Amino acid sequence: MAVKTSDFPAKQRQINDDIASGNFRPCYLLYGDEAYLRLQNKDKLIKAMGVDGASMNFTRYEGDGCNPAEIIDMAETMPFLSDKRVILVENSGFFKSGCPELAEYLKSPSETTFFIFVEKEVDKRKDIYKAASKLGLEISCDEQSEETLRRWIAGKLKAEGKTITPRALALFLGRVGTDMSNISTEIEKLVCYCIDRSEITDEDVETVCANWLTGRIFAMTDAIVERKRTVAINLYYDLLALKEPPAKILALITRQFNLMLQIKEMTQNHKDKAQIASAVGLAPFLVNKYIGWSGNYTFDELRDVLEMCAANDEAVKTGKLDYVISVEMVIIGCTGNGNK
Repeated sequence: MAVKTSDFPAKQRQINDDIASGNFRPCYLLYGDEAYLRLQNKDKLIKAMGVDGASMNFTRYEGDGCNPAEIIDMAETMPFLSDKRVILVENSGFFKSGCPELAEYLKSPSETTFFIFVEKEVDKRKDIYKAASKLGLEISCDEQSEETLRRWIAGKLKAEGKTITPRALALFLGRVGTDMSNISTEIEKLVCYCIDRSEITDEDVETVCANWLTGRIFAMTDAIVERKRTVAINLYYDLLALKEPPAKILALITRQFNLMLQIKEMTQNHKDKAQIASAVGLAPFLVNKYIGWSGNYTFDELRDVLEMCAANDEAVKTGKLDYVISVEMVIIGCTGNGNK
C-alpha cells in the first residue's frame, strides 16, 4: 500500500480556531519535518498572544543547552502588567531524549504561563510528550502530500489574483520540490514575473524557477529506477556534499518505488492513463515515464525494494545503521546488477 502524508490535520484547524478566538491552551507542541509549518504556526501563535522579542512577558530558550530549572523558574514568575507570560522553547531535544523536570512541571503549571515548544523530532513514549499533549495541543507539521501542496499553491496564487495551468503546476512541483518554504519563495518570484498577467504557464515556470538542486535529486532517483548504479551513487554523494539530508533522499527513493508499484498494479488491471494519473496524483504526461520504469521491475522486486527501504529506515532509527551508509545500501539494492 502506498505511503502518503495526510492533509492538513484537524489539529491544524484547532490551532487556527484558538488564534481566531484568542482562547489559548496552556501548551502547544509543534513538531515534524516541515520547517515552514513549524515556523508559520509558531509565529502566528506569538503574534496572536500579543508578545514579541521586546516584551517583558516573552522568553525564548533555544538549543540542547536549555536549563529546565531556569525555564520552570521563569514559568513561575508572574507576568508584568499582563494576564499571560509566554515561554518559547525551540530545538531543545527534550522531546527526543526526555526531560523529567519539565514533564512533572507540566502536570500542574502556572495558570498565567503559556508554553510553545518547537521541535523537529519527538519520541511519543517520553513523559514530557505525554504531559504536553495532555495539557495542550500537539501538532505534527509533516511533509504534505502532493495533492495538499497543489491546493495550497493554488490558494496562494488565487490570493494574488493568479491561476496556474495543471501542466505548469506539475512542472513547478517537479522543479522546486515539496519544501513549503522553497515553494513559497518560488511563488513570490512567479507572481512578480507575471505581474501583468493572471495565468501562470509552464513557460513562466521554466523561465523563473531554479531547479539545480532539485534537478540533481530527481536525476538521482531517475538513475536509480533506470538501474544506473554508478550515476546514482555519484549523484547521491554530490547531494550529501550539498548538505541534503539522507533521510529526505531515502524518502524520495521510497516514493518513486511506491508510485511504480501502484502504477504497475493499475496497468495490469487495465486502467487508462487518466485514471492512473488521478489515482496517484501525477500529471498525466508523467504517467508514461512511470509505466516505462515499472516495466523494468517485477512485482516482487518492487515490493522487495520497499521492504528494504523500510527496514533500513528502521535500522537507522534504532541505532543499528548509519543513515549515509543505509541509503547507499538501498541504492545498490535498487539498481540490482546495474553498473552504468
